Amino acid sequence: MRNAFMQAIFDACERREDLMILSGDAGLGVFDDFQKRHPDRFLNLGVAEQNMVSFAAGLSLAGFKPILYNIIPVLMYRGYEQIRNDICYQKLPVILAGIGSGLTYAPQGMTHYSLEDIGLGQTLPNLTILSPMDPLEAKMSAGYAMEAGTPVYVRLPKRGEPTFHERDFFDISKPQILRPGSEIAILFHGSIAEEVFRAHEELVRAGIHPMIISLPMVQPLDPETLLEILQGVKTVICVEEHYENCGLGNILARFHAKYEPGWRLETMGVPHRFIHEVLDTRGMREYCGLSSSHISAAVRSRVGGKRLPLRLENRLQAQENMGG
Repeated sequence: MRNAFMQAIFDACERREDLMILSGDAGLGVFDDFQKRHPDRFLNLGVAEQNMVSFAAGLSLAGFKPILYNIIPVLMYRGYEQIRNDICYQKLPVILAGIGSGLTYAPQGMTHYSLEDIGLGQTLPNLTILSPMDPLEAKMSAGYAMEAGTPVYVRLPKRGEPTFHERDFFDISKPQILRPGSEIAILFHGSIAEEVFRAHEELVRAGIHPMIISLPMVQPLDPETLLEILQGVKTVICVEEHYENCGLGNILARFHAKYEPGWRLETMGVPHRFIHEVLDTRGMREYCGLSSSHISAAVRSRVGGKRLPLRLENRLQAQENMGG
């Protein structure tokens, strides 16, 4: 996804002179060819991420369209104050390209996980948040961000993710129905798509057909479209590789309280606690209750009978996993 996103930026640089890429000493191999072609359109500002954000704000005020590239923890967490004051407060059309969403940097540990970034992004007025789930959504997120007149944050995994979309073009700001279904809908964003689609395959073999919906634009939500496509659904299960208390599930909980739709909302996210285990990405998803088998079991429980609410199940499982 990262490569698809950046390739869309590189291609646009061939016809636009206002684009400027800034890196905080990250992803250097990604930019080798681009630097040769456009040496005046790329700057590596080093390990000074807060300065990089403020520098981008200055470029924007001077008429450029800056793209900030870095791993999410140092881009969003270390640069939060400057993103808040220098970019979002002034509604500057800067693109924040954050790499390593969710647990995709496993097994590098908690310092490299990005489980709070949507929670931080929710606190920032004027900021659009995009969380693409495959290379096509990543490419379209780049196109949206380059045309936007306000700040856009795009959270991306690393590379090698498969393409799940069967269409070549759609509105990235709208929820996307990827598989039809009724009664239960699985709503998700980001690279957890791999687990969602594995779960869907398991469920279809069992004769269960949940609706599968990607929500690439996490902030702001499109309430009209979401309410329309979920008509007739009884249960919505939100699955995300993010802390469950401050991600899309939290946004949907406020949405549910405001609009009072006819469906019940359940959330599956990373339990709100620091992770001390060191595993690969799939191992971390299993550990946090987000593997395809967990998703499949959650859907089955809603079809065949009643169990504990999914949030409580996740907490109990997390306590057991983490020795609590």
